[in-house]
Amino acid sequence: MQPTDLFAEKFAQAFYGREWPGPLEPHISELSTDQAYQVQDQVATRRVAQGERVVGYKVGCTSAAIRAQFGLSEPISGRLFEPHIHAEGMKIECTQYVNCAIEPEMVLTTRTDLHGIDLPDDQLVAAIDSVRPGIELHNFCFWYKPPTSQELICSGGIHAGLIIGDAAVDPHSLSFDSEIFSVYKDSAPVTAAPAREIMGGPLHSLRWLVNALTRRGSRLKKGSLIIPGSPVELVRVDRDVELGVEIEKVGGLVSRFLA
Repeated sequence: MQPTDLFAEKFAQAFYGREWPGPLEPHISELSTDQAYQVQDQVATRRVAQGERVVGYKVGCTSAAIRAQFGLSEPISGRLFEPHIHAEGMKIECTQYVNCAIEPEMVLTTRTDLHGIDLPDDQLVAAIDSVRPGIELHNFCFWYKPPTSQELICSGGIHAGLIIGDAAVDPHSLSFDSEIFSVYKDSAPVTAAPAREIMGGPLHSLRWLVNALTRRGSRLKKGSLIIPGSPVELVRVDRDVELGVEIEKVGGLVSRFLA
């Protein structure tokens, strides 16, 4: 069995079983970045075969806060899957995740295909149908130590799900720069930072994603959901809590987490 096949099988099993199957060898650092994305592709194929559906992409490791938290230096992309997309008000059972953690996210929905290198801001904004607030759910666990970009890529950015708020705004009403992202636990503020901390702004993150897909011979399709990253660090959820996010000029949402 090729190393990429072996890792793909193990990452798929770990996602569904919430534990690592078998020994931690060979070490994941032996994979190249291209091989890590091949593993992610193969995991996606396995998940689709289980009845899931790819509905978009995420960009991860986009802020200095997240890179410092993971000890990593560059962004990565991963896929979003149904049925792990939830509506506002969804109660989340933390036992269904490995070390449950969240990030506040702008949820972009595309109205057209996007393909090309270094597309201008106005073309990117015109391609966005709406922007909604979201809570990204994570399996906050690196099986291999220390954390590596290879494992982050293989795991699809440790992404486990997404809650999408009901509020929706026109992208032309946003600066994609100064909007403050805030997180609250039982209405008490936990962390906050401006959108510009996401690679200089969410449009830069979206451009990076389109560049990456284009270079891999793919494109961002009309109707895709995109979460371009968070300006704050991951927030662990380790107790029963009402967790809320607020994004200035976009709106907020609240969900109950049960530990």
